[in-house]
Amino acid sequence: MADLPIELPQELADRLALCLDVEGKIPRALNALGPLEGRDVVLLDGQGGLRARQLVDLGARLTVVAPEALSALSGGGKDALVSLWSGFRDSNFAEVAETERVLRSGGRLLVVHDYGRDDVSRLRAAELPEYGAWSRRDGWFLQNGFKLRVIHCWWTWQNLQEAREFLEVAFGQTSAAVVAAMRRPRLSYNIAIYHRSKAGQSIDEAGAALAGRA
Repeated sequence: MADLPIELPQELADRLALCLDVEGKIPRALNALGPLEGRDVVLLDGQGGLRARQLVDLGARLTVVAPEALSALSGGGKDALVSLWSGFRDSNFAEVAETERVLRSGGRLLVVHDYGRDDVSRLRAAELPEYGAWSRRDGWFLQNGFKLRVIHCWWTWQNLQEAREFLEVAFGQTSAAVVAAMRRPRLSYNIAIYHRSKAGQSIDEAGAALAGRA
């Protein structure tokens, strides 16, 4: 779940990982909002998979932990913490406090969820809070110190036949209308990155201050 926004059988999950955001917009956006390059970064529940490799490729010094193991990390030592899809689903102040505990002053908390208003959201029958309530001005995230960046991504296949076959197998009848409307081998996919800084100087401000005193 943490590597991908939707739980699927392993074979289908592997195929989805190959077509989701082939442009690499998600890791680039995380780096722009962090930054993560050259920083000490915690990936929450990343399972050491695709997203972890992308962050390492950016130059992050990465620690991957399960949510229940976060308490074992020492406090105040990390520059950023990234949560992908599985975390922060319950409007939980304790969860925010525990993740910020491991951050340095000014450290960055980056939370990725689906945003909706796209083709992919039509594949999911449920009315999910990430498709509306979470990103409203009166939603929990924006009411509690987070800002929102929306990234416009794609699910991209080699050809229409491959795309239609995958969607029909993975999503069954729910995919019928989406498949019928496809004219290109890709679906629009929007994600939300909710981001905030731990109170205090930013990472770059702290570094500049130290350099000034040297």
